[in-house]
Amino acid sequence: MGPANDFTNTVTKEVVSMFKRTLSLAGLAAALILALPSFAFAADPNGAETLAADPTLAITFIWMLVAAFLVFFMQAGFAMVEAGMCRAKNATNLMMKNLLDFVMGSLAYFVIGFALMYGADKAGIIGTSGWFMLGDNYDVTVYRDFMFQVVFAATAATIVSGAIAERLKFSAYLVYSVVISAIIYPIYGHWVWGGGWLSQMATPFHDFAGSGVVHALGGFVGLAGAMVLGPRFGKYGKDGKPRAIPGHNIPLAALGVFILWFGWFGFNAGSTLNGNDLRIAVIAVNTNMAAAAGSAIALMIVKLKTGNFDIGMALNGALAGLVAVTAPCAVIGGGSAILIGAVAGALVVTAIYTVENMGVDDPVGAFSVHGVNGIWGLIAVGLFADGTYGDVTGLFFGGGSAQLVSQLIGAAVVALWAFGLGYITFKVMDITFGIRVAPHEEIRGLDIDEHGSPAYPNFLIVEE
Repeated sequence: MGPANDFTNTVTKEVVSMFKRTLSLAGLAAALILALPSFAFAADPNGAETLAADPTLAITFIWMLVAAFLVFFMQAGFAMVEAGMCRAKNATNLMMKNLLDFVMGSLAYFVIGFALMYGADKAGIIGTSGWFMLGDNYDVTVYRDFMFQVVFAATAATIVSGAIAERLKFSAYLVYSVVISAIIYPIYGHWVWGGGWLSQMATPFHDFAGSGVVHALGGFVGLAGAMVLGPRFGKYGKDGKPRAIPGHNIPLAALGVFILWFGWFGFNAGSTLNGNDLRIAVIAVNTNMAAAAGSAIALMIVKLKTGNFDIGMALNGALAGLVAVTAPCAVIGGGSAILIGAVAGALVVTAIYTVENMGVDDPVGAFSVHGVNGIWGLIAVGLFADGTYGDVTGLFFGGGSAQLVSQLIGAAVVALWAFGLGYITFKVMDITFGIRVAPHEEIRGLDIDEHGSPAYPNFLIVEE
């Protein structure tokens, strides 16, 4: 009985000590919060806009928040696509990366990113107010806008995880998630959506829902990461030719694409930022038709090339169409949406084979889907915008070349900015502490050594 009593006493003391430490930390956190005057809710939490002044305001609040929730659900779609198209031994690692994208991205965007993107403009380059969402920004309208924007920031960050899957250290991924959410994404976003220089051009650059701001940016950062990391073991033979590394769960990947397709209706139609804007019907139809056309064309091209109806290319074709229509979705008609999606389907197939043959290992085709077709979506605005919404008119509808030139400038800028900053970020981390896991860890799978938690423990072979 003596040893048992001693053990009980020891455990009790440890629990009491832990409880005291927890209380101390909670007290310290509360003191810090109260010590910050802006955290004391200096501004009216009801904001300048009220239902009394505008009874329809509630519709916009509900619409934007529901759209934000749909975009958040896209995180699940990305997680399913990436896990399904990669190997079982890395499934836990990919779930963790998609989770931490939103965790680290939310925190970084709250502290720094939102202010850089939407704060008071400084020379058309960055925002300079609203750090930590403090001061007069404690306002229901600003909080609504933050919720809508943070899910877009997280989407840009999570695109990259597919391009660098199955060989990146988890610690390096955490650092990258902060950098893209706090700096890379919001600064370019300020240039386009926050009143920065691209929106100030004589013919303003137009990216309605983020073909460039979100997708091309994430795609080019992903390309930079894949290039710094190098290909996975076994991806290329001794002759230098690429080998297929099949994903472990195609049904999971297909589910992910369906989730993304569903969430995209919030992504695009929600970008009206107005629940009373009936253009949401046009945007929803355009979004759907581009995805359908992209999938159909990708499927037909691969059938002609290989003789097979390839599910992976059909899925990526749908995503390519969605990416491409994201910038022009509000300024085009349904026929143009189908054509834009069809071109996207052809581009994604061509890009996947081209990138692979160049020695760049992108396990899920993230750059081909998001980078290449993000650029195509921006260019498509300058070609197909029909002048029926927002005074944006492209070359094919009598608008001349002015809008197309602006779109080409914005597209070049996002490619250079995202790839350049992404390459620097991954290269500095690689030089500083190394970003690739050890060879034996990559061969065994990142789930074991990085997380100690395999996704499928019943199939795990343990060496004794």
